[in-house]
Amino acid sequence: MTLALDGSAGGGQLVRTAASLAALTGEGFEMTGVRGNRDPPGLRAQHATAVRAAATLCDADTTGVDVGSERVVVDPGTLRGGDFAFDVGTAESLPLVVDALLPLAVGLPEPVTVELAGGTDVRHAPSLDYLRHVKLPALRSLGLDAELEIDRRGFYPAGGGELTLTLRPSTLDSVELSERGRLAQVAVHSAASNDLADADVAERQISGVREGIDLDVPVREAAEYVSTRSTGSVVTVVADYGTHRAGFTALGERGRPAEDVGLAAAAGFRRFAGEPGAVDRHLADQLLPYLALAGGSVTAPERTRHVETCARLLDAFGAPVSIEESDALRLSATGAELTR
Repeated sequence: MTLALDGSAGGGQLVRTAASLAALTGEGFEMTGVRGNRDPPGLRAQHATAVRAAATLCDADTTGVDVGSERVVVDPGTLRGGDFAFDVGTAESLPLVVDALLPLAVGLPEPVTVELAGGTDVRHAPSLDYLRHVKLPALRSLGLDAELEIDRRGFYPAGGGELTLTLRPSTLDSVELSERGRLAQVAVHSAASNDLADADVAERQISGVREGIDLDVPVREAAEYVSTRSTGSVVTVVADYGTHRAGFTALGERGRPAEDVGLAAAAGFRRFAGEPGAVDRHLADQLLPYLALAGGSVTAPERTRHVETCARLLDAFGAPVSIEESDALRLSATGAELTR
């Protein structure tokens, strides 16, 4: 049976997650109205690459996996290991492509290595440092065996970033992230292209973070300059609560003082510090597929559209997630035996 899915209420997350779930479950889908509420609608390069990558790893037959397509059909085969390579072809987000591949570790029969090319730090997507310092540690704590090598960063507009993702067959533990715990330490990761070194952009972004938050816990700071095809910078504040982390990112922009970039990332942290919930609002929806698969509970600051649309998608694949609102948003699941 092929699931009929409506993609008009959500963004690229819906079609990426659907491709991941199809690969894991063997359940095919037809999604219409893909990114129907976005301008422009349809797949962008990062979404098409993510779906194509997940489909390739499960030897799927596909229709409509092209830039601009508003109808995508995936008929999955069997997950397999091996070595693969995918190029977004633009500066669009590689972390979002990785996002579609990570759940597949739960159903892999043998390891997979995937070489990826595109953008690493771009607007409307998790930064590279959020992926490697917040999301990946959270998934590893659940038992997901994944490694990420950074060969080159890529900023807009030229991209040119290069990552290598390795996934190994994994079994997940239940997700238990209901309590935030005490803040143990904060790390600030600031990166800029080599041509910004004389202006001390990476260090000034850190100065902006320092100005924006006043903490009585240890703060680790890392500034680096990297070879890139386009000028760019990024700063990510990582708050470590012992059992898990939260992350807050800001991108450099032409004409925007580097200190203001750091202040923007600090403002994200300050907002979270005054809110309920264990995980930040972005990690909440990214953890939903793992929560649905392994069971457990997560609390987050608020009910977002991404949480709602992802929960509906998971329910369509037979992996329901309960959403309860009180002081904090509570997401819970009993766990579903979806893998083949």
